[in-house]
Amino acid sequence: MTTTSSPAPATARAATPPVRRRASFSRWRSRGGPAAVVLALPAFLVFLYFAWGPIVRAVVMSFEKTNLVGPSIWVGLGNFTYVLADPLLPRAIVNTLWYAFLAFVFGFPLPILLAVFIAEVRKRSWVFSALAYLPVVVPPVVSILLWKTFYDPGSSGTFNTVLGWFGVGPWPWLNSVHSAVPSIVLETTWASAGTAVIIYLAALAGVRTELYEAAELDGSGIWSRIWHITLPQMRGVILIMLLLQIIGTMQIFTEPYIFTGGGPQNSTLTVLLMIYDYAFVNSDYGAATALSVLLAVVLALFSFAYQWLTRKWGTD
Repeated sequence: MTTTSSPAPATARAATPPVRRRASFSRWRSRGGPAAVVLALPAFLVFLYFAWGPIVRAVVMSFEKTNLVGPSIWVGLGNFTYVLADPLLPRAIVNTLWYAFLAFVFGFPLPILLAVFIAEVRKRSWVFSALAYLPVVVPPVVSILLWKTFYDPGSSGTFNTVLGWFGVGPWPWLNSVHSAVPSIVLETTWASAGTAVIIYLAALAGVRTELYEAAELDGSGIWSRIWHITLPQMRGVILIMLLLQIIGTMQIFTEPYIFTGGGPQNSTLTVLLMIYDYAFVNSDYGAATALSVLLAVVLALFSFAYQWLTRKWGTD
């Protein structure tokens, strides 16, 4: 005689998840969960106010006509229309992209090469690490003023003095529309490469030494080890550093502001310099925040697209 067991009623099966949820909630409550929420709530609200409050206020201000003194006037999209119609905006965008491109071509590979070189130097590598990081210790304004003396257009300037040794006349480094941006890129590369070098060295420290030992046993040279072992192991860090550099170069302000003030002939005018002029020269904070919001949106979209592409590349 055979017996068949009937399946459990659907209502009994469906009742299990709520019971588990109630048990989980009871366990969370018995372990002091509500008290933890109450204690953490003030700190969370303070963080929310200071972290996101200025962002929300800036977005609201981008729709207002205000100088932060008189009453604000709601203008809707007027600030965005005014900013996008500014004839200087295309020039500022081109200059910013040109600076970002030069910084990528010349400034991005240099820290990688320096880090690989320091990692290959087995003895006293800490000396080279300290020398690479030394420019970062110098305050940015001090380093810019120092390099400004190097770029002096007269024959007494440091770089022009060196050119004079080879019979070449003085060159107007920062006063030329052709060399102003490359000159700024040179200084920013010198000032910021040290931080990237230290990060790359930390990434290289995580590479397994067994891979290098196996490559040496196979007769691989230094360039083969770098290309097939070092760079692939650093790919994740390199991609992150590339994203950070692109975002940073798109927000360049201090160097062109101190070096040239946007000149000569607006050849070093950047988007952030326009934001500064709107806010602190024209006292038009609505236009300044509108351009800031546009820049933030562009960089956010670029960051999402970049991460999507790199994630897709990593899974291929």
